[in-house]
Amino acid sequence: MSFMDRKGWQVQFLEKDLKTPLPRKLHFASPDKVVELVERGGGLSNLESRQALDQAIEIGRGGVFLNLTEEQYARLKTLRS
Repeated sequence: MSFMDRKGWQVQFLEKDLKTPLPRKLHFASPDKVVELVERGGGLSNLESRQALDQAIEIGRGGVFLNLTEEQYARLKTLRS
């Protein structure tokens, strides 16, 4: 997952190859929602990963490897109608 602050937080998800984007993109007003998303996706495995996330949010962009369930991954592969 990559994220960037552009008048709100834009979140994009990539396949394992780190090149192919998944169709679902999210936009949040608050960086707290980015943190919540990373927590739900299993991206915070230790204190070091949390500190790295906080630093990325501070500079306005970053990326995190998520450990998604099959259901979470399937939801990201579909566009919301």
